[in-house]
Amino acid sequence: MTSGTAELFWFKSSYSGSQGDDCVEVAIEQRAVHVRDSKDVARPAFAVGREGWGRFASER
Repeated sequence: MTSGTAELFWFKSSYSGSQGDDCVEVAIEQRAVHVRDSKDVARPAFAVGREGWGRFASER
């Protein structure tokens, strides 16, 4: 995994609210998916393995 998240390409999740609330951004790299709150990017992001993210994203 990368040593920092500044160089990652972040994009807003399609599950985020359309009113600007509940905004989640994700950045995907080879071994992990990073997740952060787009309203407070100074807070640390967290990362999960791609397999774990796949299981999480497929749950509804």
